[in-house]
Amino acid sequence: MKIYTKTGDKGKTSLFDDTRVDKDSIRVESYGTIDELNSSIGLARSFIKDEEIRQILFDIQRSLFDVAGELATTKGKDFPEKIEEKDIKHLEGIIDYYLEKMTKEEKSMFIVPGSNQESAALHMARTICRRGERRMLTLSKEAEIRMEVIRYVNRLSDVLYAIARFLETNLSYVDFNRNAEKSPSS
Repeated sequence: MKIYTKTGDKGKTSLFDDTRVDKDSIRVESYGTIDELNSSIGLARSFIKDEEIRQILFDIQRSLFDVAGELATTKGKDFPEKIEEKDIKHLEGIIDYYLEKMTKEEKSMFIVPGSNQESAALHMARTICRRGERRMLTLSKEAEIRMEVIRYVNRLSDVLYAIARFLETNLSYVDFNRNAEKSPSS
């Protein structure tokens, strides 16, 4: 089987429902960013040693196929696999679980991300997730996007943040009063 079809050589692509659109349309940008997010989470997962976190990220990656699939059709409400309220609640549980493991100071201060590969890769995924959310919001101004999908991606960025913060070592905090870094003991 060949992976190239030559049907996109003129700047068009087919959606899940066979609708042809420009490759730089906001819809393609939306699901393309979710695809990029999925890949970046896979990269982060390859650095992480904690099996529980690896499984959480793998499950999220599987769910992102549903997010991208729904975005990749003009009839998103007809897409067979849907993100539901229970999926959002599940992410909220993950956020709460990892935040409870941190001190009050760790939760409240801004940090310089990336004290190790695990957290650095998750922080990168988090920023891609935020971009995906922005692209989806732009798309929602011209097409119907279910709120559950938008809320899921919003919560996902918080999950990535919470786990990245949990995995940080040798934290460097930003002191906005002095414009300098400090350690938690400073």
